[in-house]
Amino acid sequence: QVQLIESGGGLVQAGCSLNLTCAVSGRTFSGYTMGWFRRAPGKHREFVARMWWPSGGRYYADSVKGRFTISGDNAKKTVYLQMNGLKPEDTAVYYCAAAVRPVVSTNEYNYDSWGRGTQVTVSS
Repeated sequence: QVQLIESGGGLVQAGCSLNLTCAVSGRTFSGYTMGWFRRAPGKHREFVARMWWPSGGRYYADSVKGRFTISGDNAKKTVYLQMNGLKPEDTAVYYCAAAVRPVVSTNEYNYDSWGRGTQVTVSS
């Protein structure tokens, strides 16, 4: 397994941007799937975006498509989630996740390792 640490969350106004970072440590994760999920207050954790490391296979939830971009830096062993045009409904704790295989499903149970999350709050 790998260890994941998220950062970059904060409080912003609607329409603003944030760039979340997920630092990955541990064994090499070539061939992994890296994903972002979020949990809003009172709701279940939901899929946001994923990619097949080190590139390709990018897929987004309909709610963020066109506004969020997932990317990775293999040299830095870091995954990013660039979030533009934030809306109040994007308010949630955002989690980075890793699966040891290429994953197509958006189901969180396909992922093996999780970070502790970073809070994103968008005010109207």
